[in-house]
Amino acid sequence: MFPTANVEELANGLKGRDFLGLVDYKPEEIRYLIDLANDLKRKQKNGEIYQPLKGKTLGMIFEKSSTRTRISFEVGMYQLGGHALFLSKNDIQMGRGETIRDTAMVMSRYLDGMIIRTFGHRNVVELARSATVPVINALSDQSHPCQALADYQTVFEKKGKLEGLKIAYIGDGNNMLHSLMIGASKLGMHFASASPEGYDPDAEQVRLAREFANETGAKVDILRDAREAVENADIIYTDVWASMGFEEEQKERERAFKNYQVNEELVKSAHSDYLFMHCLPAHRGEEVSEGVIDGRNSVIFDEAENRLHAQKAIMAAIM
Repeated sequence: MFPTANVEELANGLKGRDFLGLVDYKPEEIRYLIDLANDLKRKQKNGEIYQPLKGKTLGMIFEKSSTRTRISFEVGMYQLGGHALFLSKNDIQMGRGETIRDTAMVMSRYLDGMIIRTFGHRNVVELARSATVPVINALSDQSHPCQALADYQTVFEKKGKLEGLKIAYIGDGNNMLHSLMIGASKLGMHFASASPEGYDPDAEQVRLAREFANETGAKVDILRDAREAVENADIIYTDVWASMGFEEEQKERERAFKNYQVNEELVKSAHSDYLFMHCLPAHRGEEVSEGVIDGRNSVIFDEAENRLHAQKAIMAAIM
C-alpha cells in the first residue's frame, strides 16, 4: 500500500468526479486509485463478488475502434454489478450531427456514467462539461489516462515502488507520452523521452509536467537521443510510430523513427531488470524488436490485464 492521506476522505473526494486526465488528480488520489485497483484485482483473483455498482449503467461512446478498451470496460462494469452499453458513432445521433452538448444532456438522464474514446480532446471536455454524470476519457488525441494508470499499477506490482524510478519513453510525442509524463511527474519519478525532430510532445503538457515535478521531486527530460533517454532506466516504454488517425503518414514516419526502435542493443543501456512496456497493439520489427517485446523483461500482457482492474477502480471510485 502507498502511504496515503485519510482513505475515507480521499474516497469521498472522488465521488462524482470526471476522469479526463491524470493532470486533474492529486498525487495521493492517483496512489489511492492504484491501491484500489490492486485490491479489486485481488478480490477478482480470489473469486470474491464485489458489486458496488449494482443496478448502475455506463454508456460507452466509441468514435475509435478498440480491443482492450471496450472489453475491459464492459467486463469491468459487469464484474462491479452494473451494465455497459456499447455506442459506436453509428449507433447514436452524435454521429449524424447532434451536438455533443445535447447528447450529453440526454444520456445523463439515462445513465450513471459515460466513457468516450474519441479523436479531439475537446470532445471529451465538452461531453464532461455538459453531462451531469461522471465522464471518463477512454482515449483522446491529448491523453490516455486509463492506460497510464494501469501502467503505473503494473510498475508498482513488479517493482514494489514508483517514487525514484526512471521511465524512458521512446517514440512519438503522442497522447501516451503525455499521460505517462504527467503521471510520472505526480508520482515522483524520473521521466525521460526521446523523439525525432517534429514529433515532440505538446509544449503545454511538458510545462505542466515540469511544474508538478517541482512539487514532487520528479524529473522530466525531453531528449533527441534514445540511448541517453534509456540510460539507467527501470522501465522502457514505446508505442506505434503511426497511431490511429495517422496511418497515411506510415512511410514518412518509418523514415523519421528509424533510429528509435527499442531493440536488444538499445536496452543494454538500461538496468538489467528493466521492464519493457507497450500499450498495444504493437508492430513487432517496427517500433520494437521481437526479442525485446517477447523477452523476459516484457510485461505487456500483465499491463494489458491491468486495464481491467485500473478502470474498475476508476468506475468504482467516481460512480
